Amino acid sequence: MTLSPLAGKLAPASVLVDIPRLLTAYYTGRPDAAVAAQRVAFGTSGHRGTSLELSFNENHVLAITQAICLYRQEQGIDGPLFIGADTHALSAPAAASALEVLAANGVQVMLSKDDEYTPTPAVSHAILCYNRGRQQGLADGIVITPSHNPPQSGGFKYNPPNGGPADSDVTKWVESKANELLAAGLAGVKRMDYQQALGAATTQRHDYVSSYVADLENVIDFEVIRGANLRLGVDPLGGAGVRYWSAIAERYRLNLEVVNTEVDPTFRFMTVDWDGQIRMDPSSPYAMQGLIGLRERFDVAFACDPDHDRHGIVTADGLLQPNNYLAVAIDYLYRHRPQWRSDAAVGKTVVSSGLIDRVTAALGRELYEVPVGFKFFAQGLFDGSLGFGGEESAGASFLRRDGSVWATDKDGLIPALLAAEMTARTGRTPSQRYAELTAELGKPYATRVEAKADARQKALLSKLAPEQVKSTELAGEPIEQILSHAPGNHQAIGGLKVMTANGWFAARPSGTEDIYKIYAESFIDEAHLKRLVAEAQVLVDAAIA
Repeated sequence: MTLSPLAGKLAPASVLVDIPRLLTAYYTGRPDAAVAAQRVAFGTSGHRGTSLELSFNENHVLAITQAICLYRQEQGIDGPLFIGADTHALSAPAAASALEVLAANGVQVMLSKDDEYTPTPAVSHAILCYNRGRQQGLADGIVITPSHNPPQSGGFKYNPPNGGPADSDVTKWVESKANELLAAGLAGVKRMDYQQALGAATTQRHDYVSSYVADLENVIDFEVIRGANLRLGVDPLGGAGVRYWSAIAERYRLNLEVVNTEVDPTFRFMTVDWDGQIRMDPSSPYAMQGLIGLRERFDVAFACDPDHDRHGIVTADGLLQPNNYLAVAIDYLYRHRPQWRSDAAVGKTVVSSGLIDRVTAALGRELYEVPVGFKFFAQGLFDGSLGFGGEESAGASFLRRDGSVWATDKDGLIPALLAAEMTARTGRTPSQRYAELTAELGKPYATRVEAKADARQKALLSKLAPEQVKSTELAGEPIEQILSHAPGNHQAIGGLKVMTANGWFAARPSGTEDIYKIYAESFIDEAHLKRLVAEAQVLVDAAIA
């Protein structure tokens, strides 16, 4: 990848999004359902786009929300709908548009108390808490967020009654119905005035902050953290968890400093990501320069993205790579959660580190390997057959301490707090434990290469098949396995994974951006890793030429 000269530096005024223009385009743009790029399209985590390109605006939100209302009617889902929104500029108007449709359809909507921003995990938690013990009148939810994507982005996703991201059969139904409504000029969309919707009997308030924060002690051992009096730091990256962190510090009496409480839809306080864009990605060392620069002030520090479903862990050694922390977290949790089921498996995606495979084997646990998409972990986390589900892009969730479900969507707060718990209990930071693990199990050298790819090229890449790999060797080693489907659930991975004894690569298109990604990992050295990437690049470039 070509590194921008701005990478890791504070965002200059020239790269800031024009918020008035963005919001005007939200209300005035008219997407054409005949144009693929302007249709509703659910990727790995909902529909995403920007009003500046007619890929996310009021019409999309109205159509998707009506489609969700119709889906609820068809499925007999008639409990409350919990709705949350993050701090992206397009999230607040999208939430207003959604409420107008939900109220007109007679849906009981649970808005946040005091119009507080709401993290993704707080919505998942609310759905599951409401549904516990119920067989009917079940709740579901909507989360309005494009996750860590740039400030001009908007996102909209649906969480059914299991609390996790909707599975493909649901999203395809909603996507198809929404596009029908778009093509019909929104005929069939029920809608009422916003003020009327706010005052509707079905519109109610829910205290997401208090209910989520009060329940955290059932997931994290705050007594051990408090007893160690660790110096903790957190950067919410201008996201939906700003008030959550101060509430956590106060309730559990932690020595926790929130280093940045600013919320600004331009995200002008961010350091720029690798490609010159502002991207609130807590797994990127370029986006995380602000917190990395403060690392000497804290025993351990952490950050989350705007909807707080991703985490980044910083110690005195710097930012721990997401895969490395997942391996450490898995190792710690399965050794310190005695009430979890003895057969609770470890969930990972096909592009997560092979170190997780080795840690899981050392623990004597079963590995459950799935395609990219947290939805594939939802059922296992719901029924306790998975103790942990994690993906390479710093998204994870795990069970309560008693082995019951916590959240079936990604939760950035609990892996962050777990870093404090493990440091307090073991006396070693996550990066120190990572060094011990790699001394025992082997050190991975990993990279992810991203390149631009249009819709046609992404489609070609997603259909790569094992027989297209003619070589019997990869970077000097015999190829042991070629996967187009994940071994855990046998679902298509939307690309290809090629493995040898000491290395692998996977190639797949992004579900949310116009890029493709090559993931590669070597357990030999950096030179071997470079060979893996070079040979993978040749294969991918030929496939999408």
